[in-house]
Amino acid sequence: MKFSCGLDVVLTILGCSSHFILGFQPVGKSTSPLSRGKSSSLFLAVNNNIVLRPSSPDEDVFDNQKIGGCTVHRYKRDNDLDSETEYVMWYHGRSIELDGDKSLPPLSTGRIGRATSKNGLSWKKDTVGSASEDIEGVAVGLNAESWWGFDTAHTGLGSVLLPMSTPAVMTEGGVYLMYYMGGNFEETPIGDYVDREMPADAKIKGMKMKIGICVSQDGTTWGRVEGDDPSGACLSPYDASDPNMKQFANLRDEAGNLVQLEEELYVGWPEVVPIINEKEAAESGFLMYYSTMTKADKVKALGYAVSKDGFRWEPRGICLRPDAGTMDAAGVARCTVTQNALFNEASQTWEAAPGYTMLYEGVSEEDNKHRIMKAASVDGKIWVKMGVIFDVGEEGAWDSAGVGSPNVLRMDDGSQRMYYTGQGADGSTAIGVAKLSTDSNQWEREQATITFAGL
Repeated sequence: MKFSCGLDVVLTILGCSSHFILGFQPVGKSTSPLSRGKSSSLFLAVNNNIVLRPSSPDEDVFDNQKIGGCTVHRYKRDNDLDSETEYVMWYHGRSIELDGDKSLPPLSTGRIGRATSKNGLSWKKDTVGSASEDIEGVAVGLNAESWWGFDTAHTGLGSVLLPMSTPAVMTEGGVYLMYYMGGNFEETPIGDYVDREMPADAKIKGMKMKIGICVSQDGTTWGRVEGDDPSGACLSPYDASDPNMKQFANLRDEAGNLVQLEEELYVGWPEVVPIINEKEAAESGFLMYYSTMTKADKVKALGYAVSKDGFRWEPRGICLRPDAGTMDAAGVARCTVTQNALFNEASQTWEAAPGYTMLYEGVSEEDNKHRIMKAASVDGKIWVKMGVIFDVGEEGAWDSAGVGSPNVLRMDDGSQRMYYTGQGADGSTAIGVAKLSTDSNQWEREQATITFAGL
């Protein structure tokens, strides 16, 4: 549906080792955090914050090998405020069949699915999906209608905006916006992405990722929105030689300053934040943050773009890059950004506060592991790093080899919950949860299941 409007060397390309190789023991479609084939209480103690796993390899579904980054919303409906709180998660996954094409990047991207929950800890996958997609059980699949599209080989989730009347109440009849990335079967040299000499015939498909938009009235059935790029994307990696990007050559920002754009090799994992200025409507709009790699020096960085309507975007360049001698010296990637808020104990509500907070993945040069780090900003454009706020799990834990793709919810009691993707020592991935209590500055893994000592 549309609306008009053998590649081990690439494991370091995207700055996302936590979403690549998978050798995982999944459970069924209504997932349980308990792992099969393990009996020690120690194993349970270090793996009881998992909320979503890949489906079983025996099931012919889109996520039976890998799963990755998610977006979670919790809300009540404005036509029934006495109803129970609902949770919905969108995430991407890859099937064994799709992963059989070793010419694609070994990511967890493939197709996008949906799951629901009553408490945000126990989740049930939607096995029906959208009837308009290329296979059953997916919210957004591969683009089978436009052979020239940017998303014909694999798709991955960025972020989802819901029609909310308040941060906790969803307006009926509104429109959902999903920002996602995709790659097609265009071949590019692997040497473009690594600082080493590569054979001239070493190619990879689907690496020149672009960002697109889907819309929905119910969050289940989605339709693609054609962007301005000939491939249908709304944002493409900046290429000064591309005639379709000539309008960006002398681009100026809101203050009239010339924007300094660096050429990029891909753009992906979009995080979109609405900017609402009730006093000056003209200053309202959207900010998009995305993962990229700069073409000149092959640095994994975060870029950003701006939009007035959420559909047409202008790039503004790199907003966060790695710093030598720190825990993100090998690269920065995948982030979540929230406008600041303070919890009012008297009214038991969250109240807006100045500034923005970013949680992002930092890659260490020492062990090449991904950790979740924090940055702060006054305007959402210039950022000050604040270091690691969530480390990898202990030895033997399901997330001992890397953590990333954070997504944060503010809870009714003043605490915050973070969903994240973790990777084990065997390369397996899953989605877990952590909690930040009202009286703490330290994120702690949140128990998502009951464990029984001695089992």
